[in-house]
Amino acid sequence: MKKILWLSCLLLLAPLAQAQTKVEDVKTLTLNNGMKVIVLEDHSIPNANMYLFWKVGSRNERPGITGLSHFFEHMMFNGAKKYGPKMFDRVMEANGGSNNAYTTEDVTVYTDWFPSSSIEVMFDLEADRIGALNISSKMLESERGVVLSERSTGLENSNFQSLQAQLKSTAFFAHAYRWPVIGYESDIKQWAKKDLEDYFKTYYAPNNCVVVIVGDVTLAQVKKLSAKYFEPIPGNTPPAKVRTVEPPQNGEKRVVVHKKISSPNVALAYHVPSTSSQDYYALDMLSSILSSGNSSRLRKSLIFDQQVASAIFTYMPQSFDPNLFYLYGVAARNITPEKLEAAMLAEIEKIKEKGVTDFELQKTKNQKLMRFYQQMETINGKANSIGTYELFFGSYTKLFNAPKLYENVTKEDIQRVAKKYFIKTNRTVGYLLSPEKKGKSK
Repeated sequence: MKKILWLSCLLLLAPLAQAQTKVEDVKTLTLNNGMKVIVLEDHSIPNANMYLFWKVGSRNERPGITGLSHFFEHMMFNGAKKYGPKMFDRVMEANGGSNNAYTTEDVTVYTDWFPSSSIEVMFDLEADRIGALNISSKMLESERGVVLSERSTGLENSNFQSLQAQLKSTAFFAHAYRWPVIGYESDIKQWAKKDLEDYFKTYYAPNNCVVVIVGDVTLAQVKKLSAKYFEPIPGNTPPAKVRTVEPPQNGEKRVVVHKKISSPNVALAYHVPSTSSQDYYALDMLSSILSSGNSSRLRKSLIFDQQVASAIFTYMPQSFDPNLFYLYGVAARNITPEKLEAAMLAEIEKIKEKGVTDFELQKTKNQKLMRFYQQMETINGKANSIGTYELFFGSYTKLFNAPKLYENVTKEDIQRVAKKYFIKTNRTVGYLLSPEKKGKSK
């Protein structure tokens, strides 16, 4: 009965979302300075969203300046020529808006949500910090302390981050994905003002940014405001491409990290292709089959049936270059990391040998389609999805093919990618252990 109800909800949502947004509704313009602006009119509510996707993340850094991408996430809120320190937030909030930002290995994204009547103020605010950011020594020192504190707190509070940082640095031999997005502590302490100025000049030129605006706006309005505020900001020579390609991993790697914890944590990481790969959809569905919901493979077997784990999840970041597929588990009471690892590997082997069931395949397709349509129901979801597909999948137009591409995934596809990527020589294993409870090393 639940399955029938779930499918009924899906069938009701699908035509609704599709009727609301079509690929031809999305319009694009490229300014003379190279900035690409993508516009989707949606007059369902009197609000709008502006997303600025900067094509810069930790993969663009090098040893000595690691963490700079994330640092600019902070600096961009600390004052420019027209709007001084802290004024970006104050002016935006006074006009009814709010904002946020995040940094990944590949991108830095700034998000603005506001009443559509305030759109010109938002253009003015963004243009000010893009064109005339104040990189002062005083602000550098102030924010350096904030970021060092954030780094320390994040590693102290998150067992996953503590283990992932070491796991990445072990799994990646050459590629820049090997260092943490927040950067190394020694680098953070030694960034120079010139490092910031050079980095900003290189990566924050308008031609390195894709702007997505969705909401109660018109294309003509966005064209006019883009020409007035963004187009006068000069472009720059496109940043050099990341040339390093991670060589194949030809043997299992292992790492043990010690931290005061109550129960051992185990992580498995497998190299997988970039998000633009044809295998992305099968891998994404495999991730859900393994850990999405209480009836998923890992949660049902390891937490409820065998009771060897108290928590478990999988994670595969969207990325420009080949990255890692993570399986992460927390051992249940009195369970050794070796036993948990063996149970995790056994579930992987079951899929490699016997594949997945028809029910698992259909359930996961329903989950993916439901999430897609839920995302496309809001202006925020539309803006984020359009930008994500433009950067990670090659074009925003591919967003509209996503339901079909998920629907086309077969049981054989999922078994094939499991066999192809989940192999021992492509695996890095990490243990997070309390110093008093060291596990055996294999």
